[in-house]
Amino acid sequence: MYQFSGKIKKFSLALMVIGVLGIGFSFYSGSQRTLEDAKQVIENSHNDGHGGSHGSAVNELEDTHGEHGLKNEDHSTSTADVSAVEDEHAVHVLHQMQNRPWSAFYVALFFSLGITLLVLAFYAIQRVAQVGWSVVILRVMEAITANLLPVSIIMIIVIVASVMHLNHLFPWMVEGTFDPTSDKYDPIVDGKSWWINSTGFVLRSIGYLLVWNAYRFFIRKNSIKEDTANDGNKTYKKNYNASVIFLFLFMVSESMMSWDWIMGLDPHWFSTLFGWYVLATLLVSALTVIAFFTIYLRSKGALPLVNDSHIHDLAKFMFGFSVFWTYLWFSQFMLIWYADIPEETTYFVARFTEYKLPFLGMVVMNFVFPILLLLNSDFKSKPWFVLIGGSVILVGHYIDVFIMIMPSTVGGQWYFGIPEISSLCLFIGLLIYTTLNAFSKANPVPTGNPFLEESKQFHYYNIEHSGEESVDH
Repeated sequence: MYQFSGKIKKFSLALMVIGVLGIGFSFYSGSQRTLEDAKQVIENSHNDGHGGSHGSAVNELEDTHGEHGLKNEDHSTSTADVSAVEDEHAVHVLHQMQNRPWSAFYVALFFSLGITLLVLAFYAIQRVAQVGWSVVILRVMEAITANLLPVSIIMIIVIVASVMHLNHLFPWMVEGTFDPTSDKYDPIVDGKSWWINSTGFVLRSIGYLLVWNAYRFFIRKNSIKEDTANDGNKTYKKNYNASVIFLFLFMVSESMMSWDWIMGLDPHWFSTLFGWYVLATLLVSALTVIAFFTIYLRSKGALPLVNDSHIHDLAKFMFGFSVFWTYLWFSQFMLIWYADIPEETTYFVARFTEYKLPFLGMVVMNFVFPILLLLNSDFKSKPWFVLIGGSVILVGHYIDVFIMIMPSTVGGQWYFGIPEISSLCLFIGLLIYTTLNAFSKANPVPTGNPFLEESKQFHYYNIEHSGEESVDH
């Protein structure tokens, strides 16, 4: 049995404490922002030549008055209208500034929840496919999914806070959006009100989380039961059937979750590929986290049956799904850009103008680096190479989620500071603590799995003394 090291436990708790303190400070600072601060930001941006949205709004209004002969005939009305536009823009910028702590927290929360969920889905795939190679690391995956419950609770809190208007993350939640008599009425969003509404949003979110957590609770309990069950593999077959049902529900709920929790931040925009794109981002990250914990636990002697070939296969999945992610990124970006339909391109215009460096940088980190580091078969079995490549992949896909969320919630009022770092510290510490604590509570070897012997003897390849690769039959 693995013993949860006191040093690691203190380290993970320290990360969580640092994260909570930093998040608390960020929320306090955000609450102190005023309309004058927003106007100052607009003025500074305008002086630096970056006041595009402010200047364009005023110029557009002035052009409209000019066309109707109002600008010169009724100058006082025109000035009042321009002032109203400026005030409205200042309120919008203030909301963006106040959103930043919420947005930074939401990015880290969604990334952590998504990674944990995709580890659970990958685990279910292993059971349904009845593969042999991964049996010796099934308990690692089970342990990682222990993080699902706490992050699910936190997600529910954020969702309820959004519905209660404690933040401005989801623009469709603004009062008057669905009221034709309101000056904030949005006919496009109102046309989607059969899906985009607070009641449906909350109920669906709770439904997703209940389904995922119910499967995790069931499969963990019965996986441990397999070790001592003497029932002719009945428990194993029950786990197989539960995994089949879960995967069906997962594929439906993951797409819907992507629409609600991410695409809902841009309610005017849509993409038929988006659910798959989010899936690819989270799956690559989940595989990397599995590899990291497997390498760590193996180095501590907790996984004596894991060999280089198991690491090699994990790295192959990391490499393969990095290519899959790139294919989906290209399919979504290039086809939308080429078609040049305003309702679609607006999503990428915002990211390519105000987030150009992280937007292009994450493409390099998520595709070029995995290609260079993990293409060679020898490198895939070297833990330190996998750790280097995996670190770049995790940072790159965090930035990917960052770019999915931040432009819609904070606009140009972004940078990487205390809110982002403290949120990452909290969820990294929570993941480490829940995973290693859960791993220490069960036998690291699933002795009741009928494919255990195959996994023990798994060798994808061996290295001859001459350094040449040969298939190990």
